[in-house]
Amino acid sequence: MTERRDDAVRRLVDSVDASAIDALTCALIAEPSVNPGGTEASAVAVLADACRAAGFDVDVDDAAPGRPNLVATAHVGGDGPGLMLLGHSDVVPAGPGWTGDPFVPRRDGDLIIGRGASDMKGGIASAVAAMTALTRAAEFGLELSGPVRLVVTVDEEEHGSGVRRLVASGRRDPYVGCIVAEPTRMDVVRGCRGASYFDIEITGRAAHSGRPTDGVSAIDAAARVIDVIRADQARLAADPDPLLGFGTWNVGTIEGGQGISVVAPSCSLGVDRRLMPGEDVEQIGRDLSDAIRAAGVESDGVTVTVTPTMFLPGFATDADHPIVAAAADAGGGTIGGWTAACDGGFISTALGVPTVVMGPGDINTQAHQPDESVGLSELVSAAQAYVRAAVTLLS
Repeated sequence: MTERRDDAVRRLVDSVDASAIDALTCALIAEPSVNPGGTEASAVAVLADACRAAGFDVDVDDAAPGRPNLVATAHVGGDGPGLMLLGHSDVVPAGPGWTGDPFVPRRDGDLIIGRGASDMKGGIASAVAAMTALTRAAEFGLELSGPVRLVVTVDEEEHGSGVRRLVASGRRDPYVGCIVAEPTRMDVVRGCRGASYFDIEITGRAAHSGRPTDGVSAIDAAARVIDVIRADQARLAADPDPLLGFGTWNVGTIEGGQGISVVAPSCSLGVDRRLMPGEDVEQIGRDLSDAIRAAGVESDGVTVTVTPTMFLPGFATDADHPIVAAAADAGGGTIGGWTAACDGGFISTALGVPTVVMGPGDINTQAHQPDESVGLSELVSAAQAYVRAAVTLLS
């Protein structure tokens, strides 16, 4: 019986259509969906058409005008809890350094080249191909207990409005787990740090630069704020987590001053803080404000306001959870953590769905790079891994 089942799974896995993955990946790359820009609608329309052609039920819901989330359901078995495959439709701007048009997909041997190839239109195409194969599970004598559902959000690369809309919509389909198809080289990521942004506004008092003591420089105060942030970074680094390391600060932007001959009356910092699972962004903001006051920065006419503007929670799925083992067995990769953030944080923390990240491509060497690429063979292997994981989790 076991041998017959194993043979059925192999034949189902082998039915994954490589040409369909190639075609859908290229069609999605050709729809720019650049963020910032709010231009995901055309790529989602292409994806929706492909899902309907495969026989999936497709729901489209605007997270903002012209920015649609997509939920496509493949009814591959019974009515029990399903498996979620998660992706995002937006891509980062192309930037300089490309050797061809970033939105005209091209091939170099096995590689598909174009913006979003690895992050993450190729992964989405792999998910669609896996779901298409799974609709034929019964033909191979495989009984599955629930559906497979592809969820594709907008705005993942910026502010996460798509996944926030998904969480706020009240949709609560039951799931055995979620696999995020972000580029991990098919390693299984069972935990991710989260991300948050802070705007820090500093006000001082203008004066003529010939008598700077008549004023209070907001730029000087900003330098002291940065020293406070550095000290907190050292505190965090002293107590690393074995899976995810530690939370990090990065001062990404600074803007201030009125002119060279004027004591700066204002300065602003744009700050990134990576979050460990369970950290609260509002509390981090309050703690930073308290540390700034304790350092004496807010004195002699200086005021500092710390405002969180974005957050994406971190998460960690237990190492012994079935979805971790199923994904690792299906994809053959290592199990670990990720310093990057993704929409899976909301799926895990807000929806309570056990989540891992496993997808084709490499976030460090391919995603967000000039001539971004992914191997078609990797995409096929990913689709086959999603089939194997679904069969294990839905049996």
